[in-house]
Amino acid sequence: MLIILAAALVNNFVLVQFLGLCPLMGASRRVEGAVGMALATGLVLTTASGLSYLVDHFLLIPNDLEYLRLISFILVIGAAVQLAEQMVRKLSPLLYRVLGLYIPLIASNCAVLGVALLNSTASRSFVAALFYGAGAALGFGLALALLAGIRERLEFADVPGPFRGASIAFVTAGIMSLAFLGFAGFARL
Repeated sequence: MLIILAAALVNNFVLVQFLGLCPLMGASRRVEGAVGMALATGLVLTTASGLSYLVDHFLLIPNDLEYLRLISFILVIGAAVQLAEQMVRKLSPLLYRVLGLYIPLIASNCAVLGVALLNSTASRSFVAALFYGAGAALGFGLALALLAGIRERLEFADVPGPFRGASIAFVTAGIMSLAFLGFAGFARL
């Protein structure tokens, strides 16, 4: 539980470690799309965490191929994205239509690669790697949903001209980042 809380709140990938800002800004226009994107990214983050652990500990380390981590993790992430796309298409066609081209873009989300690399450098166990991936997904989803809700409310606010659009979204994300720094003493990972 501590791993999940630390990854979601203390070491939030988007607001503290600044990984995954592109999908945060791109998918946070509407809450419905943000929740769908968070679910799809959560599935990929958790799956990629487990698969990258297996590849690292059962293929790369025993054969002294650690220098191939980055390439192998990118391949694992691509496979996890394909798996997630097939599952979403089969289980929820409506969600697949809503997400559209967001699912393939998850492969370029640097938070997914960051989780895999941080798991390998921290030498976590398989279960801890899965929980870290799930916590990162929870934190990403939380940040995405919060920013989407705020951006929907900002559409009806009187925002000065130069701050409309992406500018106010980045200012809002910065203020959210400062708020998440309040969790810094909560748990250490």
